[in-house]
Amino acid sequence: MKNTKLRMVWIFNNIFCYLMFIVFSIFVVINKEDLQLINRLSIWVIAMLLLLMLSMFGTYRICGWIKEGKL
Repeated sequence: MKNTKLRMVWIFNNIFCYLMFIVFSIFVVINKEDLQLINRLSIWVIAMLLLLMLSMFGTYRICGWIKEGKL
């Protein structure tokens, strides 16, 4: 288990991305009707999905690094 500080930094950033996704999703759900009135709901949903994909890719990359022994 080498580079524990580096590992913790990467994992903390990944957890922060997931928390951002959750808060972002709550915001979109709460303001769904208002966003739909100004025709911006689709943009917010696409941005929310992109943030989720980014978080999932980060998790995949971190797990790959840990398996390879780089992290």
